Amino acid sequence: MVKNITIFTTNTCAYCAMVKKYLDTKQHKYDVVNLDEQPERQAEALAISGALTVPITVVTKHDDTQNVVIGYNLAQLAPALA
Repeated sequence: MVKNITIFTTNTCAYCAMVKKYLDTKQHKYDVVNLDEQPERQAEALAISGALTVPITVVTKHDDTQNVVIGYNLAQLAPALA
């Protein structure tokens, strides 16, 4: 069961909008960290994912395990939400 979803985004990221739209259609609530508006959190995004690209979607389960999905990757995101 999903406890929390956080998406690291930027203002101009088309794939970020696609991830948010996918989560909206599945009726999942999520928190957005906009790295254009909060550049101090870039190091956090890099530490979590090892990537300098967005979107970075962090799915935290109730047992506190995390799945990190980089980009618009439904093959990884869908199972992470299950």
